[in-house]
Formats: sequence, C-alpha cells, structure tokens
Amino acid sequence: MKEIVVFIFCLLLAGNGFAQTPLFQFGNEVTLEDVQIDKKTKGETLKWFQVNTENNTWKVKRDELICTGHPIGVIRSEKKYTNFIMHIEWKHMEAGGNSGTFVWSDAVPGDNRLPNGVEVQMLELDWVNLNTRNGEKPPVAYVHGELFGVGGVEVVPDNPRGKRSKSVENRCKGKGEWNTYDVVCVDGTIKLSVNGKFVNGISQSSKRNGFICLESEGAEIHFRNLKIIELP
Repeated sequence: MKEIVVFIFCLLLAGNGFAQTPLFQFGNEVTLEDVQIDKKTKGETLKWFQVNTENNTWKVKRDELICTGHPIGVIRSEKKYTNFIMHIEWKHMEAGGNSGTFVWSDAVPGDNRLPNGVEVQMLELDWVNLNTRNGEKPPVAYVHGELFGVGGVEVVPDNPRGKRSKSVENRCKGKGEWNTYDVVCVDGTIKLSVNGKFVNGISQSSKRNGFICLESEGAEIHFRNLKIIELP
C-alpha cells in the first residue's frame, strides 16, 4: 500500500508541479543577462508550493519568510532547476536550530519526511554543544554548510566527513544573526560560499535536476533576500 501511495504522489509531481495553488510568493528569479549588465531589476517573483508541512508553518512578513520548524517537512519551488546560482540569507532563532535547503530534489517525502536531493545544511552553532556523543562534540564544521546527498543521491565530497562534505573554515554566525549562502550548482558540482567565502563543495552528483526545497526541521528559522539565477 505504501508503494502505491508513493507512486501516485510521484505522478502528481510529474512535470513542473502539482495542480495546486501556490502557498506564497517569496524571493526572485533574475536572469544571467540582467546580472551581467548590472540591470537593476527585481526579476520574476518565485512561487512556493506545499509538500508536507502545514500552511501555518510558513509566514511571509515584510521581506522575511518565517518558518516555525513544525512539523518536519519541506516546501518546494514552482519549477525544477539544473544549473543555477542561489543566494539566500538565513538566521536561526533558537540555540541548536536545524534546517537547510535541498537542491536537485524530487520533493517527494521519504520515511523521515524529508526528500531526496543534495542538502545544504543550516545548523545553529550551539548544535554541537547540545548533541555531544560519548562525551565528544561533533566538529564545528558540521554546522557550517555541510553538503551531502540524501534519499539515495550519491556525491563526491570535496572535504570528506564520511560521505558528507564539511567546510574547511567556520564562518557561520550564531543565533539571531544573519548568514549568507551563495550556492553554485553546475553539472553535478556544487560550490558553497558562506558569508562571502567559498568553503565547501561536492561533485559528481548522481542527480542534477530538480526542485529547490526549503526545510522545516524543528526550530524557528528566518529567510530573506532569496535570489535564483538560472544558468545555461
């Protein structure tokens, strides 16, 4: 029965999306040409669709998107992307908060309510203090933009921590402070800049096209200044 439900869900996702009303509009898609000529344009407003959270999980307030973190799940972009640059700013409001964004995703929830794709991790710095294991803290680099394939997606990490790739330098700011991610996704390779410096990457992703998802994972997080630049 479970396999049938998942199959039907996949059929509904075929193409660029459900036959459903957008949950809200947030962020903009800007053309590469506009960026190259430094044209001052807001671009096309991005529409976001419900996957498996609640409508009241998300709220657009002025220029910010606020996520309560409950329940665990994702929303997705209107269309699928292959090669693109994503600029996004975020801040956690709780110590040890957990969230992230998925790229190249089918936006079909798995057993843990999260989809496949490549996850770009967004963890608050106190996560390492609140999740000691056998008396040892996880490395701070874990909270700082870790990249990894999920849901069967395979990648080659630039800076291996098992199958994941950790950042070479901790540049994240803590609770209540804005962080800036620039995520460059081209032909199965992802490079991540955190607060103005490239510090992590993966290559040879087994999945190279899909939706962009924003994650709700148990803690309040705010997003702003989301821009997508689709590349050739």
